[in-house]
Amino acid sequence: MGRALRIRLPNLTFHVVQRGHNRAPTFRRTQDYLEYLSLVRIGGQRFETRIHAYVLMTNHVHLLLTSNLPDGVSLLLQYVSGQYAARFNKRHERRGALWEGRFHASPIDSDRYCLACYRYIELNPVRAGIVGTPGAYRWSSYGANSTAAGSPLIAPHPSFLTLAQTPIQRAARYRDLVREALPGETLDTIREGLRTGLPVGDAAFKRNIERAVQRTLAKRKPGRPRKNAQDLLTVEWLDDEKKRV
Repeated sequence: MGRALRIRLPNLTFHVVQRGHNRAPTFRRTQDYLEYLSLVRIGGQRFETRIHAYVLMTNHVHLLLTSNLPDGVSLLLQYVSGQYAARFNKRHERRGALWEGRFHASPIDSDRYCLACYRYIELNPVRAGIVGTPGAYRWSSYGANSTAAGSPLIAPHPSFLTLAQTPIQRAARYRDLVREALPGETLDTIREGLRTGLPVGDAAFKRNIERAVQRTLAKRKPGRPRKNAQDLLTVEWLDDEKKRV
């Protein structure tokens, strides 16, 4: 299987998805969900990573994260997935891998796609047919982001703060945004970013990341790379390229 690109830069926002091994359930009881969120909060503090949005589905999770550390997102996911898997296996008397070998992550352009990722993540249960509205699903950040109550786990992204001047106004504006359907093109772009690890944003955003990592970012078809392409940082398509995330 091809491996998705890893971009490691501080203060960059990432959309992350991690799936259960063989798409098996990773949450069975209320205690599982609560423990996972507790570990995310602890890991966020430990690795200087802010959590902007999340959803915990039966067999996978979505997170929107920004870290002060170049490897903060990776360190957070390693900590959470490792600690949680050990506790889950003990609680449910099981053995073996709980998660897929690698999580998927793509840098998100805060100027255009960040709020789309908020909505993409929190509308996941609606798209899956589990609930009719995002507010009816307990295990997501929608309740925090759509009200002025907030949450100790959630830190608003700067793009979220631009919605309005006060928390109440921002929450109302965000609820209006969530009621608007995400364009199909935006959905496809977000999904492709997760599959490949490439930046999700406009050309200027991608050029800025290329300058920061001092490499050209591109995707290529499966197969052996040409020997004269040593200076090209590429991404191989994953085997499940056509599957929705």
